[in-house]
Amino acid sequence: MAAGPARRRGAVPGAPAERGRTERMVIAKAWVLKKHFDGFPQTSDFDLKKIELPDLKDGELLLESVFLSVDPYMRPYSRRIMKEGDIMIGTQVARIVESKNPAFTVGAFVVADRGWRTHFISDGQGLQLLPSSWPESLPKSLALGTIGMPGLTAYFGLLEVCKMKPGETVLVNAAAGAVGSVVGQLAKIGGCRVVGCAGSDDKVAYLKKIGFDEVFNYKTVKSLDEALHKASPDGYDCFFDNVGGEFASVAINQMKKYGRIAVCGAISQYNDSVPQKGPYVQIPMIFKELQMEGFLVTRWNNRREEGLQALLKWVVEGKVKCHEQVTEGFENMPVAFIGMLKGENLGKAVVKV
Repeated sequence: MAAGPARRRGAVPGAPAERGRTERMVIAKAWVLKKHFDGFPQTSDFDLKKIELPDLKDGELLLESVFLSVDPYMRPYSRRIMKEGDIMIGTQVARIVESKNPAFTVGAFVVADRGWRTHFISDGQGLQLLPSSWPESLPKSLALGTIGMPGLTAYFGLLEVCKMKPGETVLVNAAAGAVGSVVGQLAKIGGCRVVGCAGSDDKVAYLKKIGFDEVFNYKTVKSLDEALHKASPDGYDCFFDNVGGEFASVAINQMKKYGRIAVCGAISQYNDSVPQKGPYVQIPMIFKELQMEGFLVTRWNNRREEGLQALLKWVVEGKVKCHEQVTEGFENMPVAFIGMLKGENLGKAVVKV
């Protein structure tokens, strides 16, 4: 367990500190990007820093991270939006420990986008309170997974990009991951037949357990083309692609006429030092009249509440099952991140501080 902050003298745990009675600053820990990743990330690419936080001003609040998320998007985005020395990007479920902002009460939990850090100060902008209907028995870490960004990605990707219809066949790769496992279950709720693939026999067994119709281990099949054909001889109406690369190049030839492909991720390519080359998509897209669309879940930010309420309802009703890979200890953030990129997680990978 990571050490808590140095307490302010005179402060009661779980209550706002009194003004002017401060002895020591809160010391936050943060993981920074020491150097940009070259190929697959290494633990030596990260550095653990300590940061002294100032006293709160009026309108501010102090939060401590309880759960932190590690996600595939962090790999390509680190190169696009981060400089060396920046705190690693990412989201957390955090608890409010002090507040001088009347809109936020001490003890409440929020989802924040403040990167890999144990404590931080906020003016309240961008903080998302957990839904008021969140059951006490439900792990709050699910707000980083099935009832959070990955779940919303599955929800809007299927409904708005794939536009799935009852009776159709949906293919999803990286199916045991945070997004893929929800995609398959939502497709089943929508009356579809679901084919998934994953990278271990344990993952295949899990996906069958949660209702996938056909699942195969892409690492052990002799031919990906044959495995896809065997799983659905008539082809696929929808393909929810989290992987890209060779898998997508093979799968596109198994699409039905007028099929829809939602390009959500390309995890097979994120760690390439040299970009992969074709095959190319134009011929099958033309003759099968396919639609292929890339998307970011932020497109539907104005419908976030709709998605979260639907996902929360299905989870509470037992229609959507959740599995988490929980790593203990803030000091293990890089290890959890690297393990997730290697596919070591079943379901959502999170770190418990």
